[in-house]
Amino acid sequence: WDDGFEQNAGFYTNDTARTRFRFKGSAKVTEDVKAGYLLEIGVRTANSKRFTQDDPLALGDSGLDLRHSAWFLESKSLGTVWVGQTNPAGEGITEINLAQTKDAGKYSDIEDSALGLNIRFLNGNFGVRDNNGATEAVSLRRLIGHSGDQPGDAERGAIVKYVSPELAGFTVTADWGGDDYWDAGLGYKGEMGGFKLAMGIAYGEESSADDDFGIIDSCMTDDGLAEGLGSDAKCREVGGSLSVMHVPTGLYLNFGAGWKDDELIDKPGLFTPTGVGADPDSTFWALEGGIEQKFIPIGKTTFFGQYYDYDGGSNDNRRLSFTGNAADQERIANSEVQMYGGGIVQGVDAAGMLLYAFYRHYEFDVSLIEG
Repeated sequence: WDDGFEQNAGFYTNDTARTRFRFKGSAKVTEDVKAGYLLEIGVRTANSKRFTQDDPLALGDSGLDLRHSAWFLESKSLGTVWVGQTNPAGEGITEINLAQTKDAGKYSDIEDSALGLNIRFLNGNFGVRDNNGATEAVSLRRLIGHSGDQPGDAERGAIVKYVSPELAGFTVTADWGGDDYWDAGLGYKGEMGGFKLAMGIAYGEESSADDDFGIIDSCMTDDGLAEGLGSDAKCREVGGSLSVMHVPTGLYLNFGAGWKDDELIDKPGLFTPTGVGADPDSTFWALEGGIEQKFIPIGKTTFFGQYYDYDGGSNDNRRLSFTGNAADQERIANSEVQMYGGGIVQGVDAAGMLLYAFYRHYEFDVSLIEG
């Protein structure tokens, strides 16, 4: 990596498909119904999206985290019900990808690749903010929303979810949970006329963004805080993606996009001056194109290029000072992120392995307002 003032290299677990382990079991209830449980734990240490210039092993943000802990009832004829901590319909909906690049470098979820690095301004200062009285450096992924998740792509949460049986390649997903969140989505996967096709779209709303249960990233609440305990919120988002691959040639194209709206961003009194310059909308779109073929016997080879464009709005969590003094922090009214890059992925079928190398160039722009 090279941030314009410093450069270095290191060894990391790739957060695109980071180190994790899971326990999953099920048993038949009837010939049509089975019951089961999924528990999945992720490893954060030496993570590609959490290391910084001053913390190259990401030791300050290491350890284990809970990804899934949910039970399910699955019926071949009626569908599946999930209860617990797991993916809502909108999680991953903007990342659909038929190529093996999905496990090496996502085209639409770009925070996984080194965006834990801290913001460095043209004057060389790190961007910082005041976090409960302590000065905290702000990572580049905080410019994409607050958590780094792109608009239209929900986070895992405590939910009740229904997934329909597949019908002509289509599935419907709907869920409710958090405090309070709901979403619904439609997906398709099939093959026609020599083309493989996968796509999906989901819409969701959040009306109360509790810190422990918020599923849409950092919604503003009616007390002027992001994800305040028990406060009302008015967030909504929609996201989707499409992946098409021509089977004979291996040529493929991925496209993803999303939109998020936070109605309370410009509510009078939440910003100083009142709402001026605070953008309530966030959008993104991304493309990946390439060719994937078994050019050599050991496995498929993928050559690819990517482009990503984000235009993001404000919330109370998104604060920044470019002077190096957290006391000077201002709210981020708007941020823009662009990425272009490309690379190669080589499958090794006998070992269940992917070897890959890719390059990415990022550019950022930030607008600040007082208050």
